[in-house]
Amino acid sequence: MDKIKLLVEALKARAITIATAESCTGGLLGKCITDISGSSAVYPGGVISYCNRIKHAVLGVDQEDLDSLGPVSATVARQMAEGVRRVIGADLGVSVTGIAGPNSDETGRPVGLVYIGASDGMTTLIREYRFDGDRAAVRAQAAEAAAELALKLIEN
Repeated sequence: MDKIKLLVEALKARAITIATAESCTGGLLGKCITDISGSSAVYPGGVISYCNRIKHAVLGVDQEDLDSLGPVSATVARQMAEGVRRVIGADLGVSVTGIAGPNSDETGRPVGLVYIGASDGMTTLIREYRFDGDRAAVRAQAAEAAAELALKLIEN
């Protein structure tokens, strides 16, 4: 998890905070951040929004978007990242939503499809990924990619 360590170091150097909104990773990104000593200075917390009800009620994701697009979409990833930043009161918000497997969802989207968002309140970056491997591999790759996207946002 080299990208996550680099992210925490970059956050500390800039004295900024990050919050996470995780669906398919189920808290893995937050766990990896808090595995790093001193991360409490930059990580006030996160939301594991595994179901649509939490995405809507806690993070403020639009219910119409959840109903029409499903939870695995760029639009939902954007709203999750922006919502967790606002709800937690952090400088940055990062979101992960996707299909970790081993089975696809009811829409037939492929296992490994993941959308990641990163928002600083002015700029929001969204990326679509197609990860390979089993459930654990998809989740690990998604956590690393989320850290990489957050790094990209703060370094620009």
